[in-house]
Amino acid sequence: MRRHPPPPRSRGPPPGRTPNAPPVRHPAATRTRVVPDAPVTRLTIEVRSVSVLVLVLAVCAACCLGLGFVLQQNAAERAPLGDFLSPRLLLDLVRVPRWLAGTALMVAGLVLGAIALGGGELTLVEPLLATNLLFALALSRAQTRQPLGRQGWAGLALLAGGVSAFILAGEPRGGSAVTDPVRHWLIVGVMLALALVLTLCAGRLRLTWGPALLALAAGLVYGVQDALTRVSGRRFTSGGLAELLTGWQPYAVVVLGITGLLLVQSAFETAPLRRSLPALTAAQPLAGIACGVGFLGDRLHTDAGALAWEAGGLAAIVAGIVLLGLHPAMPQGTGAGTGESGREPALDRG
Repeated sequence: MRRHPPPPRSRGPPPGRTPNAPPVRHPAATRTRVVPDAPVTRLTIEVRSVSVLVLVLAVCAACCLGLGFVLQQNAAERAPLGDFLSPRLLLDLVRVPRWLAGTALMVAGLVLGAIALGGGELTLVEPLLATNLLFALALSRAQTRQPLGRQGWAGLALLAGGVSAFILAGEPRGGSAVTDPVRHWLIVGVMLALALVLTLCAGRLRLTWGPALLALAAGLVYGVQDALTRVSGRRFTSGGLAELLTGWQPYAVVVLGITGLLLVQSAFETAPLRRSLPALTAAQPLAGIACGVGFLGDRLHTDAGALAWEAGGLAAIVAGIVLLGLHPAMPQGTGAGTGESGREPALDRG
């Protein structure tokens, strides 16, 4: 008897599935699809935490700088005019406890600012450092007991709003630094040359426009110093202490710091704080932002709307600085100039 082969088995869908049902994916395969997204989430959280830390450090630096400037000016205004723009001024002021306290606060502010610059862009940190005038005004109000008034509140709103508008509209972020040394030296050279011209003019207009011109020059010097501090931080991060010490930038930071200190103290010596600190506070962030965008690779939004808000924010910052700097609560000064013969007694009064 002849046997027929069994019919071929049907390759239909397994039990429990319809012919048109989509294929079932294994749960493990689904999990592998979301694994690449996890590092991105962690990176976003890390970037946000770093930005918050930079903001806190920059505001703390501004607080130390503002308080330190007031204490320094309280002591420097009693120094004789014969020490104007002379290293003797610093040598004399180191004997005044109030000035030493102000300098200690200023150094603390510079250190905090350097740490902030190590983790954030110059275009982000500089506008925040401009808020040092708020803390200077707070200490001055405690000394003079003057109410804030409309002028104070208007200046506060303009300064805070300008900083917020610039940061939110520009969204400062890092980029590739310009490697062309010509561009570096061109921007730095222009800033320092302008500071030198302002200093020479201040020597001729010592008791009129001199303090404001010296403060502008110091602001430009400090802006360049902040930029070179940022470069020094990058060198240290990439190659450690050996890489840092083999560059010229850290030594230039020290020289610029001493130069700026002499310019500021000479401005404090010859006029009340309200005639010098606003110019200093306005010039430093503008110079720093120019260096950050010019050769450090900082990037800002450049569409028409963003540029308008950024320009408006910077204008509001400057306007707020002027209003706060001219507030009646800022020290009026007792009048500098005790004469060279009154040098020692003047310092003893501090």
